[in-house]
Amino acid sequence: MGQPVGGLVVAIAGSSGLIGSALVSALRAADHRVLRIVRRAPANGDELHWNPDSGEFDPSGLEGVDAVINLCGVNVGDKRWSGSFKQSLRDSRIGPTEVIAAAVADAGVPTLINASAVGYYGDTGNRVVDGTAPAGGGFLSRLCVDWEAAALAAEDAGARVVLARSGLVLSPGGGVLSRLRPLFSLGLGARLGNGRQYMPWISLEDEIRGLLFAINNPDLSGPVNFTGPAPVTNSEFTAALGRALNRPTPLMVPGFALRTLLGEFADEGLLGGQRAIPAALERAGFVFHHNTIGEALAYATTSAQN
Repeated sequence: MGQPVGGLVVAIAGSSGLIGSALVSALRAADHRVLRIVRRAPANGDELHWNPDSGEFDPSGLEGVDAVINLCGVNVGDKRWSGSFKQSLRDSRIGPTEVIAAAVADAGVPTLINASAVGYYGDTGNRVVDGTAPAGGGFLSRLCVDWEAAALAAEDAGARVVLARSGLVLSPGGGVLSRLRPLFSLGLGARLGNGRQYMPWISLEDEIRGLLFAINNPDLSGPVNFTGPAPVTNSEFTAALGRALNRPTPLMVPGFALRTLLGEFADEGLLGGQRAIPAALERAGFVFHHNTIGEALAYATTSAQN
């Protein structure tokens, strides 16, 4: 599987999601070859079949590949956290990552970039956290710990492994803003609980630029926060989104109401947060296009209207 002139060969699992779709487009625009790792029968020579449930993935398909990016995982906010849904969150991440890491090791792929999340740190309150901070103690933290451990198995074979711990990805289409925008547009934007919990964010554009940067930067490895340089509280985020949409945000949803409606996810996903900063990315020389929440929301909301 030869490398195209002037470009890399990058294989992606989870290429049909919000980040994956944008990443495929960006890689191809930069004249890199993209191999999409898919569960169905391959439709062309740029697709590789796998069945992560059974562990089926022929590593020979990764021969000559420069980097594998694993973006697999069911969205943690898709449903109320029942026992079965929590198990599906684990099953959609840990097993597939074990299969990917083993294939990367067997094929000798030099770089594996594995999705993770700032939920690794748990609720950090006002404490600033970078990639060196310890894991928290909740379900999301344990999920991220096990998810990352599965990816790190590729290091034993000499692969460079980047653990991309993302915050909320702000996109013109899809993602968290697709759920919030209709409410805010109706004047129903509200802070959650006391609003003091931090909401680490990153624009989709910078998320994709950061992943491209990680592919091409051999000195970047281990935990890397994919978050904007200026994390904000929920109150600040709510006010900023209201300004971006020119809508008032006088409301507040009490914590008890969120817990009643959403159960365990309310505490870990909405009422807690991480004051996470992108120390590793910036130390490696990455320069953000969107440095403030106002800039990121202007990009996401203006682009969505065009």
